[in-house]
Amino acid sequence: MNHRPATFAAAYALLRAAADYADHWGQSDRDAQTKGATDSAPVVYEDEKTGTKTTVGTHGGRRACASHVLQYTATQGLVLLAGTRVLGIRLHPAAVAGALAVSGLTHYAADRRVPNGLLHRLAKASGKERFYALADFGMNGSYCLDQAYHHSFETIAALIATVKAGQR
Repeated sequence: MNHRPATFAAAYALLRAAADYADHWGQSDRDAQTKGATDSAPVVYEDEKTGTKTTVGTHGGRRACASHVLQYTATQGLVLLAGTRVLGIRLHPAAVAGALAVSGLTHYAADRRVPNGLLHRLAKASGKERFYALADFGMNGSYCLDQAYHHSFETIAALIATVKAGQR
């Protein structure tokens, strides 16, 4: 009997839940505020506890984005490992590593958000630039497109994770 569809569904649900937590609850305020900083578009970050202000440029933006993505990917890995263990699902370690690499690398590419970053360029190329810029009526177009992008690559990651399901 082929259990791959159910294994894929479980892997996707686990990756999606972990991503949602990691992106919103797990991400530090500093990483969220500064991950898109560049030397040409620096971010002044004010620490909520101390009130200390720091100007963050390209190096700090890259470091903040990498920090967030490491936390994000580790969360997905831990949830995928624990969840599949509880469910009695066996995933091949190399497939899981590949899935987490796809999820993490594509997340970094989107979250760097440098001026004219990947998501903005994709929105422009697909005729969604006005939606990307929308920030009204309780809607934020760039956030919606960001989440759709991440969900798409989490689907691909779940497919990769289940390629050799049941094999070790």
